[in-house]
Amino acid sequence: MQMQVVARGYLAYDLTGKNSALGAVMIAFGIPQLVLGLWGGVLADRLPKRNLLLVCQMIIALNSAWVATMIELDRIEFWMLVVAGFVQGAGFAFVGPARQAFIGDLVDRSAIGNAVVLQQLSMNSTRVIGPSLAGAFIAISVIGIGGVYYMTTLGFFVATFTMLRLPPGNPKPRETKVSPLADMADGVRYVKQRPSITLLVLTSFAVIMVGFPYQSFLPSVAKDVYGVGSGGLGALQSLGAVGAVVATLLVASYAQSKRAWAAQPILAIAFGGSLVGLGLAPNIWLGLVAMVAVGGLAGGFQGVNNALTMSSTESDYQGRVQSISMLSWSLFGLFALPIGIVADHIGIQETLIVMGGVVMGSVLLLQLFGRTEAVNADRRARVNALEMHAAEVAGAPAGGR
Repeated sequence: MQMQVVARGYLAYDLTGKNSALGAVMIAFGIPQLVLGLWGGVLADRLPKRNLLLVCQMIIALNSAWVATMIELDRIEFWMLVVAGFVQGAGFAFVGPARQAFIGDLVDRSAIGNAVVLQQLSMNSTRVIGPSLAGAFIAISVIGIGGVYYMTTLGFFVATFTMLRLPPGNPKPRETKVSPLADMADGVRYVKQRPSITLLVLTSFAVIMVGFPYQSFLPSVAKDVYGVGSGGLGALQSLGAVGAVVATLLVASYAQSKRAWAAQPILAIAFGGSLVGLGLAPNIWLGLVAMVAVGGLAGGFQGVNNALTMSSTESDYQGRVQSISMLSWSLFGLFALPIGIVADHIGIQETLIVMGGVVMGSVLLLQLFGRTEAVNADRRARVNALEMHAAEVAGAPAGGR
C-alpha cells in the first residue's frame, strides 16, 4: 500500500504536471468513503468481520491489477487513476472500520489502547521501507512504475489470503432485530451523547482533513521545490515514516493512561507547527529534518487519538464509531483538490504554511469548545443529581426522614 501511494502520486503528477491532478485522485478516493463510510461501520457491527475484509480486500487487489496491466500495456491515462482511486476508496470504506473494530474481538478490553498503538506501529513501519523501495524501483527503467504496481498488486493478494487465518469475528447475537439504517442512527446518537468521544472525533477531523493532505503533494515538493526525483520523494516519505515509528513507540507506554488525554491536543497542535516548518524549509536537507517532525507528530497524534477512541467505546458500537471517525479520511480526500488548486496559484510551500496554521487554530478552538461542553455537562449532571435527591426526599415517608 505504501509503495503504491508513492507510485500513484508520481504517475499522476508525471501525466499532468499539476498539483490539482494529485488532488483529483485523492477526491476520487474520498467521495466513496464519505458516501459509504457509515455503512462500513454498520456492516462491521452486524457481519463476520473476516468475511467482510476478505471480499473488500480482494476487490482492492483486482483493482490494482487492472492499473498495473494498463501501465504495462502503455494504455494508462489519468482518468484511469481517478476510477481506480474511486474503487479503492469504496473498498477502504468497509475495510477500515472492520479492521479497527476487529481489535476489540481479538484482545481484552484492558489492552485495546495498546493493541491499537501496536497496529499503528506496524502500519508506520511499512512506511519506512515502502516509499524508499518504490522510489528506487521507479528509477530502474526495467521495473518502473508498472513494475511497482505489479509488486503492490501481489502484496494486496498476499494480505487478502492472510485474512483466512483470523477467527470469524462474528458480532454478538441480538435479542431484537434492528434495521441497518436504525443501527446507523444509533451509532451517531451514541457519539453525540458522549462529549469526550465527540471531541476526539472532531479533533481527528480537523487534523486529518486539513493537515494530512500534505502527503498528496510531496511529489510536487520533491520535484518543484527541491529539484529531486523519485529517490528524493522516497526519502521524504521514509523519513516521515521513521518519525512516525519512533513517536508511536513513545506514545505506546501511556496509550491508556490519563496522560494520553493531555497529550492528544498537544500532538495535534505541534503537528500543525511542523507543517509550517516544512513549508519554510528552503532545501532538501532541512526538508528531510522537517519531515521527521511531520511524520512523528502525525503518527503520535493518530496513535493516541485512535487508542482513546477505541478504549472509550463499548464493543457493540466500535465499528460504527470508527466509521464516523474515519470520515475524516474521506474529507481528507475531498479537501485535497481545493488545496491542490490553491497550491497551483500561490505555491506549495505557502500552502503548507496555511494548512499548518489552520490545523493549529482549529484544534485550539475545539479544545476551548470541549472544555466548555465538559463544564456544562458537569453542571447539568450536578443539577440532575440535586433534583433527583430533592424528589426522593419529597417522596419519602415522614418517619424515614
